[in-house]
Formats: sequence, C-alpha cells, structure tokens
Amino acid sequence: MVALTEAALEIGARDDIRVVVLAAEGPSFCAGGDLQWMMDQIKADRETRRAGAYRLAGMLEALNTLPKPLIGKVHGNAFGGGIGLACVCDVAIGVTGARFGLTETKLGLVPATIGPYVAARMGAAAARQVFMSSRVFEAGDAVRLGVIAKAVAPADLDAAIAAEVAPYLACAPKAVSAAKMMLRDLGTPITPDDFARSVEALLDIGGGMKPGKGCPHS
Repeated sequence: MVALTEAALEIGARDDIRVVVLAAEGPSFCAGGDLQWMMDQIKADRETRRAGAYRLAGMLEALNTLPKPLIGKVHGNAFGGGIGLACVCDVAIGVTGARFGLTETKLGLVPATIGPYVAARMGAAAARQVFMSSRVFEAGDAVRLGVIAKAVAPADLDAAIAAEVAPYLACAPKAVSAAKMMLRDLGTPITPDDFARSVEALLDIGGGMKPGKGCPHS
C-alpha cells in the first residue's frame, strides 16, 4: 500500500511519463488484502485499525487521482481490493477465464474502502447485483458491470494494452491531465467524508471476521 502510494505520487510529478499501466505478477491480478495483515488488523486496537484502513484508502485515492491515464492490465482473478484497483483505473482490460468478486461479506465485512470507487464505476443499481452477495462472477459480467472495459484472450492481452496506450502518445500531456481532472469533477465526487464513512464502516463491522477462511477483503 505504501509503495503504490509513493509510486503514484512520484509518477504524477514526472513529465517524462505519459501513460501508466497497472499490472501484477503471479496467477491473480489481486486476490485482496493479505490475510496475515488482515488478522493483525482485527487483533489491533481501533486507532491502529483506523490507521491501516486509511493507508489503504490513501493508496486508492492516489491511484484514482493520478494525473496520467491509468490502464489496468487484469491478467487474472480480481477479488475484494482487486476490484477496487480495477475501478480506480481509467480503463481496465481483463482476460476471458478470469473471475471477479466482492467477497468481503463472507468474512462478515463490507467492501468499505473500495466502496466509493466501485459505486462510481458501476453505478449503484449495477453494484447492488454483486456488492453484498460475495457472488463470484465471470469476465463477461465484469464487462457488463463496468469493472473492466473488455475481456480478451490471454494471448491477446499485451496487444490490447498497447492499443490503449498508443493514442495517448499522440496527445498533449497537459491537456490529457486537465481532461482527466475535469471528468473526475463532473462525475461522482469522492470526498474525505466518503473516506471517513467507509473507514468507520469497516471498523464497526470488523469484529465479525471469521479467522481462517482466507477470503480476501478490502
């Protein structure tokens, strides 16, 4: 969380970087929060848990407000916080066969810190289909819900990402940044009050977590 936040701030200040691709290593794009970190959070006092939740919220906001186009390369499954990462991207492209899910409620938790970004991307009506049920859904549903823009065969993912990057290299960087900021202002605003509500919601229900289930959350 800290490394991604610092990277976003550094990249945002650099004129030599025009487009950013958010990618991952391993079989999944992101399986959600680290289980040991989650368990440590649950055992900690409320202020420690609040600080941890704000670190996660800060990372998402740093990526969401990155003044460069952010393209998500979703090469595998995305659960919990992985959905949040896809939703802070300007465009996310996934692969057929990948699975997705907001699986927090299986742990007795809520998709709290990622909630504002999920709602902004999906819209409330679409989010209701998957936000509370922990239902795992396929790439086609992820496209329909707006989590990813499209799903391609794994062998075609690199080419699809390159095709998303290319147009920006012919644009004026400052104009792209200004257009992104304007669109964010015109869309669903995500405010400090939203962060606070999402953090407190997570803290209030955090005691309901079921240790040992290994289900991702955010």
